[in-house]
Amino acid sequence: MALILNDRVKETSTSAGTGDITLAGAVNGFESFQAGIISPNTTYYTISEQGTNDWEVGIGTLSAATTLERTTVLTSSNSDALVNFNTSGTSTLNVFCTLPASKAIYLDAAGSPVGAAGTGFAVAMAIAL
Repeated sequence: MALILNDRVKETSTSAGTGDITLAGAVNGFESFQAGIISPNTTYYTISEQGTNDWEVGIGTLSAATTLERTTVLTSSNSDALVNFNTSGTSTLNVFCTLPASKAIYLDAAGSPVGAAGTGFAVAMAIAL
């Protein structure tokens, strides 16, 4: 099992509660998690509930072609805990692959590498080189 990132991976779901997400197929113009991530790999995900302010960013495992396990929540609208999405299951969730800011390594305005929250990476990179 590997951590996989991919562009333009987005599906919908009507899953409710705090459990696994059953994916309902790729949104037009995007590819499915199975095509872009491939089970049983892990990925960073975002889930947002349409018409609400409920959202979650985390690490998930694609345990089957249409099942995303919410393994680790990184941030959310529920004080960074699992979000209990519409318990009636009548809302639509947008579920997509993402790269959380807290996991990103990037260049600052001067072109120097930095890690999440601007700390640590430059020193670690210098030691590694």
